[in-house]
Amino acid sequence: MSEATVKSFRAPDEVVRLPKMTADIVVLGELTMSRLVAEPGWRWSEHVRPSVGGDWCQVHHVGFVVSGRLGTLFPDGREVIYGPDDIVDIPPGHDGYVVGDEPCVQIFWAGNRPFFASFLIGSRTRVLATLLFTDLVDSTAKAAELGDARWRALLSDHFVAARAELERYGGREVKTTGDGLLATFDSPGQALRCAAAIRTITNRAGLQIRAGVHVGEVEVVGEDVRGVTVHEAARVMAAAGADEILVSDLTRALTGTSGLAFEDRGTHTLKGLDGEWRLAAYLSE
Repeated sequence: MSEATVKSFRAPDEVVRLPKMTADIVVLGELTMSRLVAEPGWRWSEHVRPSVGGDWCQVHHVGFVVSGRLGTLFPDGREVIYGPDDIVDIPPGHDGYVVGDEPCVQIFWAGNRPFFASFLIGSRTRVLATLLFTDLVDSTAKAAELGDARWRALLSDHFVAARAELERYGGREVKTTGDGLLATFDSPGQALRCAAAIRTITNRAGLQIRAGVHVGEVEVVGEDVRGVTVHEAARVMAAAGADEILVSDLTRALTGTSGLAFEDRGTHTLKGLDGEWRLAAYLSE
């Protein structure tokens, strides 16, 4: 069962300050939400267009107005004004503005990244990282066999033991992923040895894991990591069998001088990824 996630606009992942507007941005997995507070007198064509260019805002916004009034002007001269509690679906090609003397507070869950992309450059970091994904094998069947209470206790013990190994091998936990976890390392050797150690302690508890290790550039957003490399690493893990630690061909190449042993697993087509991927299984020391 996936864990509940709670975040707050009081502690946003990112804050963007524009002329007469402040945006608090919160990222929940693939969902990005924003709270916009626009001051009286704010208008897209006056305060945003000089930075992004174009005649009209070309972003599709979906959300609702908390307080104040938001006006939109369209190229055909039509105007729509939204007030408190109105759900808004604003198509691309518009000019937005605050109506009246009260600040307009809006919550949006679509259109955030395109709207703020130009202003977020430099606020995030892209780094080269080694990613480790793990997942418990047949966890659904095991949970049904043990019952909810015993399974939760076993899963909790598993994460405690896995985190101890992360600390031992210099890994940084990014998040749990249902019955597994995602962690980053400075080198693939550290990640592979950690994966093997987690496998050993998991076996002692009568469970099995699958793991995937992949290297690439990721985008660091707060405590999270995002980007294509994260999806690639998850797919490498998903291709692994019970108690198997799979690595991408790039990861294997980068460990060429480390003395680590691998067994070729041939080429695979990974869901959602282009081309064929050559994978190998890590043979622990």
